[in-house]
Amino acid sequence: MNASKKMVSVLQLFFRKSLRPLVFIFFLCSGGLHAQDNYEIQVYASQTQAPASTMFELHSNYTINGSKEVEKGVIPTNHALHETLEITTGVSRIFEIGFYIFTNYTMGYGYQYVGSHIRPRIMAPSEWNLPVGLSLSMEIGWQKSAYSEDEWSWEIRPIIDKQWKRWYISFNPTLGVSLKSQYNNSVPTFEPNLKVGYTLFKNASFGFEYYGDCGAISQFEPIQEQNHSLFITYDLLNNPRWELNVGLGFGLTTSTDPLIFKVILGRRVKWRK
Repeated sequence: MNASKKMVSVLQLFFRKSLRPLVFIFFLCSGGLHAQDNYEIQVYASQTQAPASTMFELHSNYTINGSKEVEKGVIPTNHALHETLEITTGVSRIFEIGFYIFTNYTMGYGYQYVGSHIRPRIMAPSEWNLPVGLSLSMEIGWQKSAYSEDEWSWEIRPIIDKQWKRWYISFNPTLGVSLKSQYNNSVPTFEPNLKVGYTLFKNASFGFEYYGDCGAISQFEPIQEQNHSLFITYDLLNNPRWELNVGLGFGLTTSTDPLIFKVILGRRVKWRK
């Protein structure tokens, strides 16, 4: 068996063995932005970028109502504008690589480069004939300590999604690992994301997105110290060139920023026919 077939076999076994316990953990958590630090607020779909093409995305997130004090060395989020450039290129029909540049503007602190991440992702191939879409994302990178509790972090994100006629659902049972931090240890944290959308018009979907951070998987934080947010969202559909996601988010616990507005604008480019 060659190397590529071995990798597919390992991933297939991982998806099948891990799906049930991950879903169970999600419901055990019961109801995050903290893991994404308000820079990239997005629930991933399982489909990878097509080969020989690139998606350029601008994530613009404005914290209408957020923290007003420095917490664990991180500057306040109130009235902060976070903009992230994401560039994702399809390498093969089941593999892509993404790159992020994070920036921040907060009054009194100016416009700052915050950090960068790289994200490889592999998708379960269509030949498996699975009842759901599956992929696995690994994101690793650095960010300034004044803008994140973790200077170096690693995100492990399985992606499970399904389209039923007009309904779409995507579940990302994410694990976040702190690689270098003054405040956090290396025990993975559970950070579930969920998206539900309904196609109301031919090119428009409306729904909600949930983002959570329950704390370390060894022992979840008390509920009010966890981060949980719910976004009301709109998505542009069936456009081969453009992507648009707009959402208004509400914090569900006292530890979560109360109100955030987000926009993701993307442009697909084919660089080879």
